[in-house]
Order: sequence, then C-alpha cells, then structure tokens
Amino acid sequence: MVAVVFWVLVGLATVTSFATAWALGANSNSPPFAPAIGANAISTMRAAFLIGILAALGALTQGGSISETVGSGLIDGVAFTSLAATTGLLTATAFMAFGVYTGYPVPAAFATTGAMVGVGLSLGGDPAFETYRRIATFWALVPPVSGGLAYLTAKLLRRDDIPETVAIPLLASIVGGIVANIELSIVPSPTGAAQESVAGFVSGTLPFLTVAGVDIATVAVTLLFAIVSFQLIRRRTQVSVDKGIKTFLIVLGSVVAFSSGGSQVGLATGPLENLYRAELGLPAIVLLALGATGILSGAWMGAPRLLQATSREYAQLGIRRSIAALVPGFIIAQLAIALGIPISFNNIIISGVIGGGLAGGSSSISRRKIGFTLGFWVLTLGMSIVVGFGLYRLFATVLGA
Repeated sequence: MVAVVFWVLVGLATVTSFATAWALGANSNSPPFAPAIGANAISTMRAAFLIGILAALGALTQGGSISETVGSGLIDGVAFTSLAATTGLLTATAFMAFGVYTGYPVPAAFATTGAMVGVGLSLGGDPAFETYRRIATFWALVPPVSGGLAYLTAKLLRRDDIPETVAIPLLASIVGGIVANIELSIVPSPTGAAQESVAGFVSGTLPFLTVAGVDIATVAVTLLFAIVSFQLIRRRTQVSVDKGIKTFLIVLGSVVAFSSGGSQVGLATGPLENLYRAELGLPAIVLLALGATGILSGAWMGAPRLLQATSREYAQLGIRRSIAALVPGFIIAQLAIALGIPISFNNIIISGVIGGGLAGGSSSISRRKIGFTLGFWVLTLGMSIVVGFGLYRLFATVLGA
C-alpha cells in the first residue's frame, strides 16, 4: 500500500511539474518574439515554433543551476518528498493561474520560491537565510538594473549623432560577446565542469595564453563573436535600416527565448530534484527533459494566442523601445542562470519597458501602476509561503504522511 501511494504521488508530482512547464512555455517565453511579430519581421506561427525549440534547448542546456537552487537551496535540513513537491507545484500553479485569469501580475519565480519555502518550513526544515539574502538582493536589483540598461539603450537608439547603421550593430556586438561566454552543458569542458562556454572551452584548451592575470583566449573569442555579430547586422542595416532592425529583432528574440527557457524551467523541475535524482536515481537530464518537453508543448499550443496580444502591445511601444527592453532581459537572465537564482522573466521585461519609456519622457509611465505591481509581487511571495505551509500540513494530515 505504501509503495502504491508513493508511485501515485510520483505520478502526480510529474504531471504537476509538466503542467507548470507547459504554462511557463505558453506565457513566460512569449515576450521575446512579440516585437518581431509587431514589426512584421516574422509570422506568429513561425515565432511560436521557434520559441518552443529555442526555449526547450535553453532548458536542456542551461536549466540545471536554477533547478538545483529551487530543489535543494531554499530550505536546510530536509529534502523535498514527492508530496512536498506536488504541494509546492500546486500552490505555485494556482497563483499563476489566478494571475492569468484575473490579469494581476503574478511572477512565476515569486510564487514558486514562496511555495517551496512554505512547504519546506512545514516539513520541519530550517530557513536558508544566505540563499534568501542572495535571491532578495538580486530581485531588488532587477528593476533598477533592467530599467537602467533599457534607459541607456533607448537613449543610444534615440541619439541623432549616432546613426542606426552603427547603433543597432553595436547592440548586436554586445549580445554576441555575451553569447560567447554563456555556459552550456553541451560544450565539453577541459576542466571537467558540468557546463562550459565557448570562450571557456577555448581558454581551457590554451591555458598558457594568460597575460597579467587576463585570459587572452577568452578575450579573443569574446571579441571575435562581437565583431562577427557587428559586421553581420551592420551589412544588413547598410542595405536597409528596416531590414537590419528586423533581422536584429529576430536574432535578439531567439537568444532571449533561449535564455528564458534556461531561467524558467527550474521553476517547474526544481521541486522534483530530490525525488528524481536521490529517490529514483535518475540523471539530471531526465528531469530537465521533462521540463523542456512541457515548455515546448506549451509554446506550440498556447503561445500563438498570447503572441498576437503581446505583439500589438509591443507595436504600440515601438521597435526601439522594444529592443531596449529585450537587451537587458537577455543580460539579466544569463546572469541569473550563472548564479543559480530563480527569476521572473516578466519582471525583467516590465522593468525594461519602464526604463525604455523613461528615455522618452516619464509622462507615459504610471507611477500608480508601478507601485501596484511591486506591491502585488511582494504580496505574492508572502501569500505563497503561507498557502504552501498550510496546504502541505493539510495534505500530510489527510494522507497520514
């Protein structure tokens, strides 16, 4: 009987995790391609297809760090059981569903983090204060950093003395340089690390190229990626500024969608880390594959409708303001992945949109709406802790766990 209950809970936890990944694929991964659709650079169905593929690849190759944080870094002294994982995911999904149906801004990262903390405390675990400090600091910095970067980007694109044949390729070079340094599980590591970047791989194979503590190989690969990116977009903008911008929107949307998958999948798979890896003895790639499949199906089945709505919003924002919002999104998402910190992608994008809007004057920015959004984010975090704590106690009492 105990074994039957265990496998029922495993199945329920797996289905709940898949459903959460599906919802993330349908909602959180849509913004990256919305500007390209609004600019008529790509069709809605083709964008949904690319979002699914790219976000799933990001989940498989970059999702491990945040998944581990959610699964084992939020609570000390206990490991999440199948019942705990199911409870946490149900709580987080309920909050996200509430946000979707009511229109209130519920960040997935806040809901999932709060739910798993509440469940962990209900299990008898101890608060992981050092992890909370790191996460809280990062979350607090996201709005000013994302907004600030978007503001600077929008200002660059609005300058009359810098032609778009230079400004757009310059942004492309920044993105290209960062791409050279993002860590991927598919890149072989000479040092034996779980993940490695292209620049890191070259540096590891040529360890003697170091001058005054500066890794020349890493710098060279980064510059190579940046120069190639600059030249490719530069040529497109010289032929036609409009075509160059549309090409950059598609490229930017692709790398942001990839990063979104890597940063979001851990919210769905993290609660199952202990269950899959410790209790079932399965490799990490199996759990990430589950999340990637959920994100892929969610993007293909649910993203088109949302893309049509968000593309109209981005069309109203304008191409340059959209670019200004997405560039910081890519940078911050990759930083969060590197640090293993769960984040809300919509939080980053909203902050970027606000920052881009300030570059054109604050008259279009509603301070009341900003205050309401921030307040609701904090409320989501607190309420998800309380609900997760109480719901696990209820389930444990009913099932005698």
